Amino acid sequence: MDEKQEQKFHQMTETPVGRLICRLALPCIISMLVTAFYNMADTFFVGMLKSNSATGAVGVVFSMMAIIQAVGFFFGHGSGNFISRELGRHNFEDASNMAATGFFSALAAGLVICVLGQLFLEPLAYLLGSTDTILPYAKAYLRVILLGAPWMTASLVLNNQLRFQGSAAYAMVGIASGAVLNIGLDPLLIFVFDMGIAGAAWATIASQFVSFCLLLAGCTRGGNLHIHISRVQLKGSYYAMIIKGGLPSLARQGLASVATICLNSAAKPYGDAAIAAMSVVQRIMMFGSSAMIGFGQGFQPVCGFNYGARLYRRVKDGFWFCVKSSTVFLLAVSALGFAFAPQLVALFRDDPEVIAIGAAALRFQCVTFCFNGWIVMSNMMLQTIGRTVPATFLAMARQGVFFIPLVWILSHALGLLGIQMTQMVSDCLTLVCAIPIQGKILRELSPRGRSGI
Repeated sequence: MDEKQEQKFHQMTETPVGRLICRLALPCIISMLVTAFYNMADTFFVGMLKSNSATGAVGVVFSMMAIIQAVGFFFGHGSGNFISRELGRHNFEDASNMAATGFFSALAAGLVICVLGQLFLEPLAYLLGSTDTILPYAKAYLRVILLGAPWMTASLVLNNQLRFQGSAAYAMVGIASGAVLNIGLDPLLIFVFDMGIAGAAWATIASQFVSFCLLLAGCTRGGNLHIHISRVQLKGSYYAMIIKGGLPSLARQGLASVATICLNSAAKPYGDAAIAAMSVVQRIMMFGSSAMIGFGQGFQPVCGFNYGARLYRRVKDGFWFCVKSSTVFLLAVSALGFAFAPQLVALFRDDPEVIAIGAAALRFQCVTFCFNGWIVMSNMMLQTIGRTVPATFLAMARQGVFFIPLVWILSHALGLLGIQMTQMVSDCLTLVCAIPIQGKILRELSPRGRSGI
């Protein structure tokens, strides 16, 4: 066995849990914040075009990007969860095979998305929620974004595989470098080269390609598993493990995309300003939750390694540490978001109607935002230890099982107010489900409940 891999195993299973999670989480938090910032960059710079339709187009196409990300997370988390558990069991052969299988499968899936999307561009834009006025902007943005689908999906696989091996620093370098490049390219291509909204799309896929190259290079260093096409295993058993570990991510990201489409459709009767406002709020909330998600990503490899090594006390200690820390953080973020909601929305679109609609929606979401500490950490733990059914349900609940019907029910009952309240109500219902589901798993991990593990 490689000496660096042995050192990594001892680090993951012996270092005090709180300190280890914080060390692994720091590069994940930086990656998530920078990624969220450059996801917001397109909305910010396109908003300077002084067009609600252009800003709305970014929100419409965001749901397609969520689908692309869903595929990447499916293969990334599906292979990464398996890899962390197998490394915890000292099974490096199967871990290496899974790394290659997940990577090349995602690359192929991204190519399929690219080809099909280009063939059905206009129907796809309408399906995503475009109005007639938003359509030209959406097509210009979407056409370019689809070209980057292969390396966007593959990048997410590499990022997650590196994290699950305890090499979050390499993942951070790849993601953060691309993000900084995107932020620099946006104003250059949109304004200096006068490419408009298409310039924002080119900036995104160019930066994603740089990230892809750097992440691929990171796999050759630090005792990480190397990616070789010769190790690809086109076997049912491998894809069964990818499905088991990746289905919650596919459900979460895929339904988030469907939820965005439903949100845009429900907001259509209220004009482009409503679509633009809800798009801005989505970006703001994504930025607010990024640090919390990054913190949870620091927990996942610790959870996977120690669960594979049957060190269940460390798994539970890590979970409680993350829940307590993230809840306190989210309470602080919620208070700031509630207090400065109009100013935050105005950063992206200085239009009185957009600000009024967006500020109300943002304040509603801030009321229940702290619930995500328990919801997200529970989902991450369940997924990492291979509890596919409860993990998939929780992944689907917040922006799927509850959100999608609620956005239609509340919009018909309360109009625009119902749309603005939907996420808040969905969060409450998700928490009610998440507490008993996770409580049962925690009891099973206790000494008296291990017979079923």
